[in-house]
Amino acid sequence: MNYFSEHGVVLIFTVIYTLFCLYIGWFFKNKAKQGVGEYYVAKREIPGWVVSLAFFSTFASTNTYIGQAGMAFQYGLSWAWVGLFWAIFCVISWLVLGPRMRNQTALLKSYTIPDYFHFRYKSNLARSIRILSAFTILFATIWYMTGIAKGCAHVLTSVLDVPYPLGAFLIIFITCAYTSWGGMYSVLWTDAIQGIMMFAVAIIMVLLPFIFVGGVEPLFDQMTAVQHLGKDGRPIGDGLITFGSLVSFMYILGIGLAVGMKQISEPRCLIRFYSIDNAKSMKFAMIWTPIFLGVSLVCVMGLGALVHGMVSEEEASFLIENTDQVVGFMLAKFGNPLISGICVAGLFAAGMSSLASVILIVGTAFVKDIWHVVRPLEDRKLIRNTKWTMFLYCVIVFLVTLYPPAGIVELSAFSGAVFAASFFPAIFGGLYLRWGTDLGVLSSMIAGIACNVVWRFGFRFRVEGLSDIHEVIPSFIFAFLVYVVVSKLTQNRVPDRNMLDRLFG
Repeated sequence: MNYFSEHGVVLIFTVIYTLFCLYIGWFFKNKAKQGVGEYYVAKREIPGWVVSLAFFSTFASTNTYIGQAGMAFQYGLSWAWVGLFWAIFCVISWLVLGPRMRNQTALLKSYTIPDYFHFRYKSNLARSIRILSAFTILFATIWYMTGIAKGCAHVLTSVLDVPYPLGAFLIIFITCAYTSWGGMYSVLWTDAIQGIMMFAVAIIMVLLPFIFVGGVEPLFDQMTAVQHLGKDGRPIGDGLITFGSLVSFMYILGIGLAVGMKQISEPRCLIRFYSIDNAKSMKFAMIWTPIFLGVSLVCVMGLGALVHGMVSEEEASFLIENTDQVVGFMLAKFGNPLISGICVAGLFAAGMSSLASVILIVGTAFVKDIWHVVRPLEDRKLIRNTKWTMFLYCVIVFLVTLYPPAGIVELSAFSGAVFAASFFPAIFGGLYLRWGTDLGVLSSMIAGIACNVVWRFGFRFRVEGLSDIHEVIPSFIFAFLVYVVVSKLTQNRVPDRNMLDRLFG
């Protein structure tokens, strides 16, 4: 009774929201099981406003609302510049990739990113590219899902006193349930509702420190003279509001690119283009998606810096080492059950919207792009095996989340760097470069993955002066150069002219 009297409002909001998501998944269950096209890409019949909100909510996950917001506690308002890079890549994704990807994937009858590589580059080697890209998805996604589950579990612990393992279990397997039932239909429609919630919660959260302290001027007065110690043990002083005082521009650039480039390379974002219904919807989404994302980023990316005005020196010393817990701590400190209930539901939405997308991507990658390629399956078995794959993968993610290897931001950024280096050259080349070849794709994928791993574990933290240069920078440049050079050297492997005329004509 004491627990319910203290947490009842937040609990009710969270339970209602969760039941709503489960209902949507169950509602689309029969429609999704009609065939692979329905289950994987929602029959390419989703309105533009739904896809726009779904793209925004999928990209702006708990990595943004908890991880990135918390990083600003350590690095100050300078961290908000990361959001600028993200907004730029959102525009690039919708203007440069979206229309062509929608058209080409429909012509090729592609349902996944790996099978797009297979059909577009069209050779015996392209089959191997499809399998390699599917394994890349399985490898990179586990770190991203771990970061999302970790962030949501910390919020539930801070606000509802839910044990961390239970919080991680709930966020992972509730999302797995409704995704498994309704496929892409439930993913997109729940993402759209979650996007509306997340947009509102971003605005609410940025107001809380100002309300707590008593206004804009009092809060910034405190921030300019704060005596909290930074991670290096020295007083922060006016570093919260001075650009580059607490973090180097190269590190901001690296995280901005690593995460922002997911919008132009990661399957969970790009698959949105497959499902949009027509050109008019595409134009609507091209305008509104950057607006939804941009406004939310303005509110969230510097939030942690503002929280300094709410905390004592002792509290700050804990949070500076545990930035993933800053947002949950802020809500608990503000102490309004109604506000906490709305925000926790929104943060749950942020986690679920991204988890749902990657869970489905993982299932399709393993079953459609590995299993089905090696041993063809009929549609009924494709859908059934995809569901079982999603569940088993979630079990693995849950076990990793119990002992996460890094913080939310680093986990997400490493995942994004792998996708940016290994997938973007093949995607951009497929959409725009008629002369791209299968050997160019395969070489660039291997080069991108290898460079990511070698730079991170061999150079970045072992060579003095390189720690702020994120692996996405050298690996992306290297992979793209490999794609261009190898493709030019293997022009005899360019796909047949008739197919290229159909795609580019």
